[in-house]
Amino acid sequence: MIIERATADDLHVLLAFRQEAASWLTALGSDQWQRPYPADRLLATIEAGVVFMVRDGAATAATITLTPEAEEGLWTDEELREESRFVNKLTVARTHAGQDLGGRLLDWAGDQAYRSGVQWLRLDAWTTNRPLQEYYLRHGFEHVRTVTEGGAVNGGRRVSGWLGQRPTSPSDMHGLTDMTREATAPPFFP
Repeated sequence: MIIERATADDLHVLLAFRQEAASWLTALGSDQWQRPYPADRLLATIEAGVVFMVRDGAATAATITLTPEAEEGLWTDEELREESRFVNKLTVARTHAGQDLGGRLLDWAGDQAYRSGVQWLRLDAWTTNRPLQEYYLRHGFEHVRTVTEGGAVNGGRRVSGWLGQRPTSPSDMHGLTDMTREATAPPFFP
């Protein structure tokens, strides 16, 4: 499997991923991701170069967004002074579920963050999705706190405010062929 930056051509795939994940979560009894994600906001993150796609041959297996910007109102000023990368919208196609592809993507993200010289890999998870929170804990994240106030929707109640972090570290154990790194020119020998 390879990982590469998403392009505008991936917008429809990403929107379908979100819809597939929302349906799956609903079947599990979760209210996570029930509102459609605005296509224009998603396209803006693609164009910013922070959305990545995992390809398994011709199939798209997963996606992750890795950004240096935190969602407003979640992290303290002191925490924001610490160099971090933030994981968002980690989604695995149901066709590739059960292979810990999400965990491998978290390891890839931690490696990318480490190579960028940052200290923390951080994320926020749906406040009521206990299985997801336990998943992140099993993958080395420490629960920092849960923020429930200050959401832009839902009457000021934040729905994705379970905060987790883990130190960044180098990793080649994710097993993904990384196509996101710029090719470097070979050294010049006269």
